[in-house]
Amino acid sequence: MNRDIFIKNLTGDRIEMSPKGRCANELSVEEFEKGYEKFFEMIFEIADTDVSSITGYGEFNEDNKAPFATFEEFVRETFNEDQEGYWHNWTQMFETTFLKKDYFDKIYAKIMQYAPYCEGQRFLANNNTFFVNMIVDDAGKAYCADWGRAGIMDFLMDFAILDLNKPYLLVPEKLYEYAKRNNIDIKNYKERFLCMAYFKGLHTLMWHASIDDLESCESITRSINELEERMNKLV
Repeated sequence: MNRDIFIKNLTGDRIEMSPKGRCANELSVEEFEKGYEKFFEMIFEIADTDVSSITGYGEFNEDNKAPFATFEEFVRETFNEDQEGYWHNWTQMFETTFLKKDYFDKIYAKIMQYAPYCEGQRFLANNNTFFVNMIVDDAGKAYCADWGRAGIMDFLMDFAILDLNKPYLLVPEKLYEYAKRNNIDIKNYKERFLCMAYFKGLHTLMWHASIDDLESCESITRSINELEERMNKLV
């Protein structure tokens, strides 16, 4: 089944698959400050999807199945050098690119340290909430326009990607206050957010290292390195 049709069937009328408006990447900082709650509402609406008919974790495969039995398996297999396709034997990058083994091992250990907090957190996530992949309509409502990497995981993944993309927007800080204001209990917020952010950050770093995008590698590394101190100020 086509991915968009699958997502539409799963979410019903709550998700607009062909949104109209401007690319969210065009928003100024001031515009995001005024309308960030619309992005948060969008992610919570996605996460509210009933996924009880779906087992597993991970990005949906070609059969629209979440292929991994546990979250930890999802992490391990994402970074498995024996996988087929683009990432086969990816550890060779340690010798030829920006990505170095000691740094990879350090961040991977942090992912696994926090992974138990994300076990059991099974939600629909867009998993590609970079601003270039989102649309904002004239009323300020936000939409995801690309569902190619959607899957079952902690919904905090979608918030972590927002922050990874533009850390100066202070997404985890805003989300912490938003949740308090709206009586939303996000258990183990710090640990789960860090796990998702390190997971996506490390995999995104691998991608940019593989194409020798040094500017992005440096930006991602800086964001990863600063995040824990930011989170410690919240909780």
